[in-house]
Amino acid sequence: MLCNFEKTRKMSQTFFAKSKYTFIAMGVLSVIIITYLYQINNKAKSLPIYNPIDINPRLVDESLLNKSKNHTIGSFSLVDQDGNTVTQDNFENKIYVADFFFTKCATICPIMTTNMAVLQKEFLNNPKVKFLSHSVTPIMDSVPVLREYADKHRAVSNKWHITTGDKKMIYNLARKNYFAVLDEGDGDAQDFIHTEQFVLIDTKKRIRGFYDGTKLKETQQAIKDIKLLLAK
Repeated sequence: MLCNFEKTRKMSQTFFAKSKYTFIAMGVLSVIIITYLYQINNKAKSLPIYNPIDINPRLVDESLLNKSKNHTIGSFSLVDQDGNTVTQDNFENKIYVADFFFTKCATICPIMTTNMAVLQKEFLNNPKVKFLSHSVTPIMDSVPVLREYADKHRAVSNKWHITTGDKKMIYNLARKNYFAVLDEGDGDAQDFIHTEQFVLIDTKKRIRGFYDGTKLKETQQAIKDIKLLLAK
């Protein structure tokens, strides 16, 4: 009887010892699987980094077509609605959304400006997020005109820069930096661009997203993508 009891006791010990190692192995495996799934999920949520080679060739200047890495927004000097000079330094370590408009536009621009105001409201209290609008008719859109336009759309100074400047530089930014327009030109007196694009720029001045600024649904997607960048 005692012999059988001892045998049963040893078998129980062996079973529980094996079970212990089984549970440990299962626990480790679970951690590995969860970590892997988390990494996959995060990777899926990562925004692309756009270089010229990744963009519709019709939007890219011929000189940049084969560039596959390290594209960033170049230097610029503009003047905003407050008469202040605005350069790339104003966006140092900032996430921002850029667009191109003109104050006399009666078609897509009012909708775009309304949606840019939606973005501003969403991130009004976050100093890491800013907005930059470039006038494509800079001669007509003087500082006083921009000031009136900014007030009308409740653009917050130093948060949403509504700018004018040298036409050639602005058009160069649109075509060779933000890749926002399809048509070709050199920014001369007869040149004119018109685009609904919102372009999302990260803290390293890289392009991370394009959105139709006339559509609220895409504006809401821009909000999600900005939050994703902020989380990183």
